[in-house]
Amino acid sequence: MAPSAEQPAATSNGRGRVRLRRAALMAIPACVTAGVLVTLTAQSVLANQFAISGMAFQVTADRLDGSGFEQFGTLDNMIENSPNAGDTGGQLFLIQTVVKKASLAKLCQSVNLGGINLLITAGDKGTPVTAENLTTDSDLMSGDAEFKGLEVGRDASTFDKGGVAGPPGMFGQQGDTVAVDHFRQQNYATTAGTFRLPNMHLSFSADGC
Repeated sequence: MAPSAEQPAATSNGRGRVRLRRAALMAIPACVTAGVLVTLTAQSVLANQFAISGMAFQVTADRLDGSGFEQFGTLDNMIENSPNAGDTGGQLFLIQTVVKKASLAKLCQSVNLGGINLLITAGDKGTPVTAENLTTDSDLMSGDAEFKGLEVGRDASTFDKGGVAGPPGMFGQQGDTVAVDHFRQQNYATTAGTFRLPNMHLSFSADGC
C-alpha cells in the first residue's frame, strides 16, 4: 500500500465523521504490508488521563522497530469550549497503537505554532531513540511496514501482546513485532513509561519534519 491518504474532509454531521473514521479503521488490514496508523498506550488509560490540545504534531523517523504491538480505535477529548475543536464537538476518533518496546532511528518531531515550528530531533548520531510502553494517538501514518505474529480482527479487549486491553467489541490487530521504514505519523497525544532521546536538540524552525 502507498503512504496513507489524507484524512477525509470533515462533514457537518459529527456522526457522519465518526462513521467515516470507523470505515478508515476497517481498511487497516488491507494496508498491513505498507503502512501503519499508530497510537500507543502504556497501561490502557494513560493517553486518556489528559485532555488533548487538538493541535496535531508530526513525527518522522528513518525506521521504527517495535515489539509487543497492538492497535485499535479510541476517542480522545479536548477541554470544554476548546478553541481547536472546530466542528468536531471536542472529540476525535483516532487510532491507538501500543508498542511495548520501541526504537526509532533519526527521530524528528514538530508542531506548527502559527507561522513557526517547534522542532525536536534526536537519535541522529548512531544511537536510536528508545521507549518503553510508548503510546500515541494518531489519525495519519505512512511507511513500509512488516509485521510478525500478526492477528487481525481480534476483539481489542482480549489483546495480550502489548500489555493493554482495548475497548470491548472494538476491531483491532496485534503482533509480536512491527518494523516500519520511512516512518511518518500525525499525532494528537504521546505517552511513554520511559523515553530516551540521545543527542536531543530543540529549536524553532521555519520548516517542520
